[in-house]
Amino acid sequence: MKEFIKSIEPRIMEIFHHLHSHAEISWQEYQTTEYLTQLLESEGVRVKTFDDHTGLIGEMGNGKPVVALRADIDALWQEVNGTFQANHSCGHDAHMTMALGVLFVLKKFYPKPNGTIRFIFQPAEEKGTGALKMVEKGVVDDVSYLYGMHLRPFQEIPDGTAVPSILHGGARFVSGKIKSDDAHGARPHLGQNAIEIGANFVSFLNSIHIDPMQSYSAKMTAFQAGGESSNIIPGSATFSLDLRAQNNDTMEELQKKVDGIGQHLANYYGVDLSLEIDASVAAAEVSLEAQEKMKASIIDVLGEEKCYSPLVTTGGDDFHFYTIKRPHLKATMLGIGCDLAPGLHHPNMTFNHKAMLTGIEILAKTIIKTVEGEGTA
Repeated sequence: MKEFIKSIEPRIMEIFHHLHSHAEISWQEYQTTEYLTQLLESEGVRVKTFDDHTGLIGEMGNGKPVVALRADIDALWQEVNGTFQANHSCGHDAHMTMALGVLFVLKKFYPKPNGTIRFIFQPAEEKGTGALKMVEKGVVDDVSYLYGMHLRPFQEIPDGTAVPSILHGGARFVSGKIKSDDAHGARPHLGQNAIEIGANFVSFLNSIHIDPMQSYSAKMTAFQAGGESSNIIPGSATFSLDLRAQNNDTMEELQKKVDGIGQHLANYYGVDLSLEIDASVAAAEVSLEAQEKMKASIIDVLGEEKCYSPLVTTGGDDFHFYTIKRPHLKATMLGIGCDLAPGLHHPNMTFNHKAMLTGIEILAKTIIKTVEGEGTA
């Protein structure tokens, strides 16, 4: 298998560079969906697209068990060298490439699987809403095992290593509005200063206390109030909050405290203060069975010394909504050490592209072992 993967390296790199240079943001991955559709169909894979959103699934084989591999397909919108553009700074271009590489390997070494292998090319991971849409479409209802992958920065694991699961934390993105009347700068007693309310909100966020054994954070990440006239006290404002927690129960407790802060400030200042959850990303729910299968493949490919323990990270991924919404799923996500620097979401992120070849081999072996094991269970 390793020699075959090496022989298709030029094709793998060509696919990666195409996807990298044709990045598209969440829910607008039209060209990406079309490119993947054409490539999968050319490989003889059954393809299903969706009338109302981007993304697709591809299948090979028939019957049960159904084992799936998910790759996210969207990019971020950010400033790169002075220009705002869609940019694959989170590695989704590599994830798509690895999924396709796994397909090429399976066609060569496992063309008639004892079950169904499903490739899920999921949109809008960066919005935290793509996995939920795919769940809604039923794409994992009949799946037994679900695998994913993610490049990891050098600060977490070194190049040439891998982890059998990524224990992401939960994330929640909240938008807020303060609504009141403006006042004259000379008569502050006739109104409420939305900027002052926002400052107090930040202060209260910094005073939240939850079990110190649980990792969490809450911070204001955007605030807009006032205009060009410096003699007007703004009564209204909009703001954004970013909430993080290492497990889902802590996230719910954190949300209750944030809601309490909003209610308190609204009552104290006599303003209309509303909070709305724009998107959430669930904390990881990892199957130990899936993790062990991934671990065995990592050891097979890299050796035991290069297989690191499950990685706890404060980052989030909507991959974990699949198991939250469909508890029967046995899922885990491969973490790939690849000398990724300076970090995920940095506009000029780079990584060792050859690490994709390692990821392809690990994932292909895991899928084959899983289908064969389930098929004989």
